[in-house]
Amino acid sequence: MSESDTSRHFITDIIDEHAASGRFDGRVHTRFPPEPNGYLHIGHAKSICLNFSLAERYGGLCNLRFDDTNPAKEEQEYIDAITEDVRWLGFDWGERLYFASDYFDQLYDMAVELIRIGRAYVDELSPEQIREYRGSLTEPGRDSPYRQRPVEENLALFEKMRAGGFKPGEAVLRAKIDMAQGNINMRDPVMYRVLDAAHPRTGDKWKIYPMYDFAHGQSDSIEGITHSICTLEYEDHRPLYDWYLHTLEIYHPQQIEFARLNLSHTVLSKRKLIRLVAEGAVAGWDDPRMPTLAGMRRRGYPPAAIREFCEAVGVGKVKGVVALHKLEYHIRQELNRTANRVMAVLNPLKVVISNYPEDQVEYMEAVNNPEDASAGTRQTPFSRVIYIERDDFMEAPPRKFFRLAPGREVRLRYAYFITCEEVIKDEDGEIVELRCRYDPATRGGAAPDGRRVKATLHWVSAAHALPAEARLYDTLFTEENPESDSDADFTAFINPDSLRVLDPIYLEPSLSGAQPGERYQFERLAYFVVDADSSAEKLVFNRSVTLRDQWRKLQKRAAKPRKSRKKRRPSVKES
Repeated sequence: MSESDTSRHFITDIIDEHAASGRFDGRVHTRFPPEPNGYLHIGHAKSICLNFSLAERYGGLCNLRFDDTNPAKEEQEYIDAITEDVRWLGFDWGERLYFASDYFDQLYDMAVELIRIGRAYVDELSPEQIREYRGSLTEPGRDSPYRQRPVEENLALFEKMRAGGFKPGEAVLRAKIDMAQGNINMRDPVMYRVLDAAHPRTGDKWKIYPMYDFAHGQSDSIEGITHSICTLEYEDHRPLYDWYLHTLEIYHPQQIEFARLNLSHTVLSKRKLIRLVAEGAVAGWDDPRMPTLAGMRRRGYPPAAIREFCEAVGVGKVKGVVALHKLEYHIRQELNRTANRVMAVLNPLKVVISNYPEDQVEYMEAVNNPEDASAGTRQTPFSRVIYIERDDFMEAPPRKFFRLAPGREVRLRYAYFITCEEVIKDEDGEIVELRCRYDPATRGGAAPDGRRVKATLHWVSAAHALPAEARLYDTLFTEENPESDSDADFTAFINPDSLRVLDPIYLEPSLSGAQPGERYQFERLAYFVVDADSSAEKLVFNRSVTLRDQWRKLQKRAAKPRKSRKKRRPSVKES
């Protein structure tokens, strides 16, 4: 690897140091260890990309291991969704699909070993008392009255816990470390608790389940992981990770922490995402407004763009929030390369070309993707009556509006020049139709006399138009950081306009066979994807991301009050 490799970061530096010193015999073996208690989100994508790309970079391996240690919150639905998401991102774990539950017997034996050597004990304090005895950041904890139980008594009580002799909350197994430790995680942490819940994989075999901190490091050890990559919230847990492995005298991976990915205008707390789903603020985990990978897939985000985004964000130790527009930039870049162009009208305005033959239909050759010559061309029908976007016409346009207006000539994409001659309104004064003339000599969008127009409009032939539904998605929250106000419920910032449905919209007929998941650029509008709600009778499109809108920028600029120019004083030389 060259020194100019832009994907280098502090983790690659650590791995290179390990390789130079001979640690782990030069191996690199990582893992992605999700909890199956919800769907993966964009923050997980960074961890997935990091772990799998590190393994690929160093010719190593990466496991997919589910941390299924809390059956009260875990479901097979989540396991299935997580495996689908990791595959969708483009990563393969081969035969290395594991579960923490695969190691329950070994973990139990390790716990028994810690009891035997006097480094663990059964505690019958209530959960509230355990919290009270733990102390605070400024005060040391206090020893539990059960801390000095004899080894044999602890072994018997732990077996009783396993056999279901205690109810949840009546007893736990704790590591015996130091209640005066400055790091609260080291103050006799809980290793096992009693749970009255059947496990998705082990059924009713177990009445006790290991805590994450106990299962995590030992699972890494069992699998021969070399570099256990975690987010920064686990940095204070690393001494405990190391303590378990050192005390048990088993193979010891290296835990390394990096800053997690936070994205603006959303929340990434799984607890809060669960609440959004449970309270009906969204239509489910795969709602296109959700930051879940399932939601992004349904919104039409390409996995390659998400990988590019995660790479661009980089790997560091500093916490921060990444602006949503940076993700959208990579979405646009990828879709610009890969999405075929089509014409669609979202807010239709009828145009009658008065001098075009009534029964005539011509087929115009349209380019599928100017970024990819191999995508070829298609034929799209043109007729006397067409639809254009209502926003592409103004009866009394401002100075920098160059699209259609009375007496103005514009180009129809791939077709002809037209000039607006008459505006038809209904009894309420609403514009319902335009009457235009076309210049037959401009077929294909060019004038033989060399005259030019300042705007090109997309259109759809009314006689051939395919009606459909469009769902226009915006940010789920109005605030850049909906969790920044500690006094406000984050749901107070939910954007009431995060979804707008347009029905019908009109599409060119080439889209009649479009399939769910296919992505398109609706020319001059936005990128869209065919939604799974589509049927043979009706297509449904989700807006993935908008295009750059220069006219909107001009409108915003025009709305700002102009600063008064100060008179410049003449210089001494001028005076």
